This record gives sequence, C-alpha cells and structure tokens, in this order.
Amino acid sequence: MTRTDHRRRFASTLVAATLAVSGGLVAASGALAYDGTKCKAPGNCWEPKPGYPDKVAGSKYDPKHNPAELSKQSQSITAMEERNKKRVEYFQKTGQFVYDVSKIPSN
Repeated sequence: MTRTDHRRRFASTLVAATLAVSGGLVAASGALAYDGTKCKAPGNCWEPKPGYPDKVAGSKYDPKHNPAELSKQSQSITAMEERNKKRVEYFQKTGQFVYDVSKIPSN
C-alpha cells in the first residue's frame, strides 16, 4: 500500500468513528434533556400518556376481569390442600407415602 492509500483508509475510519460517536450523543440527548421538574416525589416521575384516565376502573383501559377466572387459582389450591391432607393422613396411619390419591383406600 502506498502512503496515499493509508491516508484514505485512516480518513474513512475517522469519519466512521465520528459518525458513530455523534449518533450516540444524539440518541442520549433525549434522556439528558429531562430535568425531572414534573416528579410527584423524588424518583416518582411516571406520567400517563395524554388522554389516559386518572382512574382506570370504568374506562376503556379497565381489564374487567371475570370473577370465575380469578377464582380458578383459589379453587385449585383448595383441591391441592385436600389431596395433601389425604396423603398425610394415610402416611400417618400406615407409614407409606402414596402420591396418587386415587390409590389410597377409602376406608
């Protein structure tokens, strides 16, 4: 390579590095521009988007959960506790642990 080729390669590398650094500064400027003047308390600076209601209940953002769907977990936990109770009672009587509750004798 000649000296001119080295200079051209150095110049193109320098231009690419300069563009990368300036792009990073432009991207970071948005975060640096916020001064925190609208914070309710130190560290509590969340603000809703324009048009978002103060109260979610009754608005179009209300998820309106189905009570039957919400109670499924508590029902499954109750059933699990009943199965565990049967296992423990059978273990205390016989000294054998049986995982499958259907295999535990009913008497």
